[in-house]
Amino acid sequence: MVAIPAAPDVLAPDVEVIPLPDVAKLLGRSVTRVHQMIRDGQLLALKRNAELGVPKAFFAGEGIVKGLPGTITLLRDAGYHEDEILRWLFTEDETLPGSPIDALRGDRGREVKRRAQAMGF
Repeated sequence: MVAIPAAPDVLAPDVEVIPLPDVAKLLGRSVTRVHQMIRDGQLLALKRNAELGVPKAFFAGEGIVKGLPGTITLLRDAGYHEDEILRWLFTEDETLPGSPIDALRGDRGREVKRRAQAMGF
């Protein structure tokens, strides 16, 4: 069995985190499928209060925010670890404006991906 990659809790306490069983219900998938999505880099998990979860901001409706899996892949390929990716996604950037996750949720994914790609060079 391959461990589920999970970052330490590097997010602000006010960032809502959904436990993995609830993520599975939200997506209409099994918990093991959610584990695989995390291993594949479609989602990032973190450990909060001894429980694995995923930031609520990663979801829109009943699915994953458009562009998030690609952004995670770009940053992983550039050598960033899960905790660094989480910090970047939730750090306010006045030039966006807002955080990269806010920009992805607001249909500004192209700019977020451009910045993520530039971070690799």
